[in-house]
Amino acid sequence: MSEALDRDYQICEEIGRGRFGTVFRCISRSTGDYFAVKSIVKSLVSGDSLDSQCLLTEPKTLRFLSPHPHIIQLHNLYEDETHLHMVIDLCSNQDLHDLIITNGVLSENEARVVFTQLMKAISHCHTYGIVHRDIKPDNILFDEENTIKVADFGSAEVVMEGEMVSGVVGTPYYVAPEVLLGREYGKKVDVWSAGVVLYIMLAGFPPFYGETADKIFEAVLRGNLRFPARVFQSVSASVKDLLRRILCKDVSRRFSAEQVLRHPWVANVADLT
Repeated sequence: MSEALDRDYQICEEIGRGRFGTVFRCISRSTGDYFAVKSIVKSLVSGDSLDSQCLLTEPKTLRFLSPHPHIIQLHNLYEDETHLHMVIDLCSNQDLHDLIITNGVLSENEARVVFTQLMKAISHCHTYGIVHRDIKPDNILFDEENTIKVADFGSAEVVMEGEMVSGVVGTPYYVAPEVLLGREYGKKVDVWSAGVVLYIMLAGFPPFYGETADKIFEAVLRGNLRFPARVFQSVSASVKDLLRRILCKDVSRRFSAEQVLRHPWVANVADLT
């Protein structure tokens, strides 16, 4: 561990492990507050690889976006010969993916609260010209007060006003059709991904399904949005209207993050988040 990190924080138990490093719980020696420290092995992401770019992108992006109540905050950054250590908000071990797996579905009101917080985070990113590009349940964490924190900004990209980006980035079920088509794209790819997350929270399964990545991509490109009665009979017409405006293949007609936040289904819960 870095001497500076050890001076400032007491490192406690391991709480997570990934491809490039380990996450520990830690305590600030000056305040006694709890945080998480993500220790990344630099040798595993060395060179000019995409992984190396992600390693450099995330701390810069988090610093730029902080503080925001629904985005994971980077509190400190340390580096030694072998590791990069990111001190971030401590969240529970359960992310939105785990919650959906455990519960099957969320009630419409529960989904609305989570989705509204998610869209506030996305809107904040877009205001500062940041496109996340990998919005999915696994990257939506919960703190001890059950408030969501959007995490994993390794694939994020800065998009200036009027500019576009390119590159197939993201996770099959959540990738917008314009990304799959190899076109340049903008901020609305995050809105599409958030719409898929909302659909899954309500239904327990994705709106565009396939047994393989190729089949998923084909379903996404068809964009045949359905609301099976057996699942959606108790869901309001308002949220279905919102989903149609979000999961819209025509990017020019798809809602922006700000338009989503003004939709009645979302605006009615704004004071609860």
